Amino acid sequence: MIQLTKFKLVGLNLEGKTTNRNNQSNIDCGNLWQRFEKENIFEGIPNKTNKEVYAVYYGYEGEETPFFSYFIGCKIDENTEIPSHLNSLEIPFQNYRKVTAKGVMTGCITKKWEEIWKSDMNRKFGFDFEIYDERSENWNDAEIDIYISIND
Repeated sequence: MIQLTKFKLVGLNLEGKTTNRNNQSNIDCGNLWQRFEKENIFEGIPNKTNKEVYAVYYGYEGEETPFFSYFIGCKIDENTEIPSHLNSLEIPFQNYRKVTAKGVMTGCITKKWEEIWKSDMNRKFGFDFEIYDERSENWNDAEIDIYISIND
């Protein structure tokens, strides 16, 4: 178990919620990633604490198949003013289990999530996130850490 203190992200929030049913989340989340890249959102985020990009799953309306919210952004200094065209999200103190997806993108992430859904992990369905850093730059040999919120 890993405990992380609260931190703040700035980036883009998916409008509305998405679902894993009928591959809808792959479409919605993929479109948000395209917007994040096309609009060069990373460069416009002020006072980043590092070069990591977070993809956050939260606001679950149940377990993994019902609706949930999605956010892509970067960790910032706590007192940073948020640009008006961006969103912010505060990740609260939580307990996590960290798993790592390795392989060819984006299939390795999908495969790891399928393993998580089938596992007996005592999920909290709080704020779960993937961290994209220098290890994920080579899409043919990527490594992405996934933090799953768990109950004590």
